[in-house]
Amino acid sequence: MSTYLLCANPIEGHVGPVVAVARDLVFRGHDVTVLTGSRFRARVEAVGASHRPLGGIADYDDRSMHDLLPDRDAHRGIAKLEYDIQTVFIRPIPDQYRAVDEAVSHLRPDAIIAESAFAGVVPLLLDDPAGRPPVVGLGVLPLSQSGPDVAPYGLGLTPSRTRLGRLRNRALNLFVQKVVFRRTQRFASDILRSLDRPEPDFFILDLTAKFDRFLQLSAEEFEYPRERLSRNVRFAGTVLPPAPDAGPLPDWWDELDGTRRVVHVSQGTIDNADFDRLVRPTLDALDGEDLLVVVSTGGRPVSELGELPPNARAAEFLPYDLLFPKLDLFVTNAGYGGVQYALSHGVPLVVAGDTEDKPEVSARVGWTGVGANLRTGTPGARAIGAAVQRVLADRGYSDRATALANAVRDYDAYEIIAEELDRAVAASALLEELPVG
Repeated sequence: MSTYLLCANPIEGHVGPVVAVARDLVFRGHDVTVLTGSRFRARVEAVGASHRPLGGIADYDDRSMHDLLPDRDAHRGIAKLEYDIQTVFIRPIPDQYRAVDEAVSHLRPDAIIAESAFAGVVPLLLDDPAGRPPVVGLGVLPLSQSGPDVAPYGLGLTPSRTRLGRLRNRALNLFVQKVVFRRTQRFASDILRSLDRPEPDFFILDLTAKFDRFLQLSAEEFEYPRERLSRNVRFAGTVLPPAPDAGPLPDWWDELDGTRRVVHVSQGTIDNADFDRLVRPTLDALDGEDLLVVVSTGGRPVSELGELPPNARAAEFLPYDLLFPKLDLFVTNAGYGGVQYALSHGVPLVVAGDTEDKPEVSARVGWTGVGANLRTGTPGARAIGAAVQRVLADRGYSDRATALANAVRDYDAYEIIAEELDRAVAASALLEELPVG
């Protein structure tokens, strides 16, 4: 039996996969502690793991992101991404690191797993590996790693390997790293120096290359090919979070009997303050069509949707493990976890995301051909309706989604994670045995 410390930002889409991994490791007989937000204690303990809360500004509530990001609406495009990264992922590093350091001192873990945006482990990664537990990264977002054949993360640009495309990539990467993200890089450096660590010798968005091992939670086919992908990266397939208790099935559930095509639309559990961004336009676009539109409000009252068209059904939460096998199409604002859930079931998509990592998720959906990318977070009803009809009419989308589902099934994600942890622990033990000098 080993002792593992798992770390996650207190954000629904980041905690879900980490808790799923924790559950599996507990089942394998390991002693598992999850370090994340206070509000997730019950969920962590429900899978048999111990919970340690983050402290200070690191222990925020993702259901009230406006309180954490009060000036977000003043930014657009990549400037909004920079604001998010500075505020949500870099500013909390000291409090995250203190919580990690205390947990390591108390638990003496054999290894640490940190989801890809949990920057509180960066100080550890800058230390001598012989003097710390191995740190394994878990990719719960699209893979962020610079290279000559990919554009900078956050722009939502698909790869280009032509000579002109590579020149574009090089110019954009230099501009983003040296100009756009200069303040962010300096901010990260200042924080790390305050923690008695050296200035990082890597671009902060290339953190994935610095983990002792990095396991990307997707099929390789969903990611852009990179000539210079760091050797620590391994694709592990999809981890689907445990389905939350959605209560009794809604009284309309039996209508999902296959007699009509079913389109699901959701804005997730965080970006759902304004249903006019995606849900309401989708309802308007598909009003009168010969299909069922199924809405989940992510916990908000269904009454806030307003009057539903005759072919629409809604609930606050829906059991995705039961729902997705019944779907013909998923309309989403491109949360990474929801997209992975759809692809695991071979469901094609219409995506409309323009915040956080969503432009990158959307770009990958379009690039792989598993859905239509609307290239905005606020599409109109006409654009949504046209995209839905196009994806439903063109069997190529569903065929490519099915192919990706088959690719996902080729991975045993939990076995891969357990195997890599065993290897990391064994390698760490060898480091400890090496003579000094």
